[in-house]
Amino acid sequence: MILLDDAGHGLGAPPRATVPNRDTSLHLGFSCYLFRADGHVLLTRRALTTTTWPGVWTNSFCGRPHLDENLPDAVGRFADQELGLTIDGIDVVLPEFRFRAVGAGGMVEDEVCPVLFAYSDQIPTPNPDAVMETQWVRMEDVGNLIRVAPWALSPWMVQQLNELAATGDRVTSRPEYVR
Repeated sequence: MILLDDAGHGLGAPPRATVPNRDTSLHLGFSCYLFRADGHVLLTRRALTTTTWPGVWTNSFCGRPHLDENLPDAVGRFADQELGLTIDGIDVVLPEFRFRAVGAGGMVEDEVCPVLFAYSDQIPTPNPDAVMETQWVRMEDVGNLIRVAPWALSPWMVQQLNELAATGDRVTSRPEYVR
């Protein structure tokens, strides 16, 4: 995990056992939406053993780069670790996305969290420590789900997809931390 100041500059890495917690510091993460050739997006349901938002449906996978790891490598690492697959390309769609959310159990997520679209036609083999279910869906159906049951989804996914809808879903330039 890479801690950040309010301007988004790196401050180093804390010991892993200290985060997330009830006062998590701002840090760098990412959220990735995995698409297959037919345009369907992979949603995942977080394992019940996860520290934050257990059992909640969310985007395909999320993660945090290591201190000396570039973002595309971190995305590839998490695609493999959480879903057992490789990706065929990455587009940065919300490079400056930032959110803070407090879960029902009091755990805090506070992230600068670039949002990415990645592509793969492989069949996921979820790591049960991270993912309890997967479902390929149409984006229109995800939009409908956000309207009728946002509480069933991760707060970052709801915010991200609302921002993407407002921006017209366009790929933007890459910030300095996306190497």
